[in-house]
Amino acid sequence: MYKKIMVPLDGSELAECVLPHVDAFISGCQVGSIVFVRVIDPTPLAVRGSYVTSKEDLDRLEASSKRVEDERKSAAEQYLKQIAGRVQTDRVEIKTEVVVGKVADSLVDYAEDNQIDLILIATHGRSGVSRWVRGSIADRVLRAAKVPVLMVRAPGAPREK
Repeated sequence: MYKKIMVPLDGSELAECVLPHVDAFISGCQVGSIVFVRVIDPTPLAVRGSYVTSKEDLDRLEASSKRVEDERKSAAEQYLKQIAGRVQTDRVEIKTEVVVGKVADSLVDYAEDNQIDLILIATHGRSGVSRWVRGSIADRVLRAAKVPVLMVRAPGAPREK
């Protein structure tokens, strides 16, 4: 039923609460592949406190921002490889993908562009003002995705009353 499952991770222990569910899908379903995805925000040009007075100044700023983004992508790739190593199995293909962009939009686009059958994502379980102020990536993905989304409430997350 679910051949290709996407598991968004943000590097936090909270997000990793989905890993036991990944194992359950691997053992209980005929999953073909699991894709661990990490989205990083684009690195803005570091202009604060600097003056751009020439094309060379702009080129330096762009190069600096590119270096920072490359370092962040590399760290994200290493993190995903470490996670993938924790769920290695010979029954399922395990992939990792780092995407640069706005988190919720990038996850929904990735799922659609890569024929994902199910999104398995952790949630803080926030409600009310806290959800409104901080937003909810999981909720935005749930509302925008064209495929089923299984939201796993993190242990210790507050319950809605």
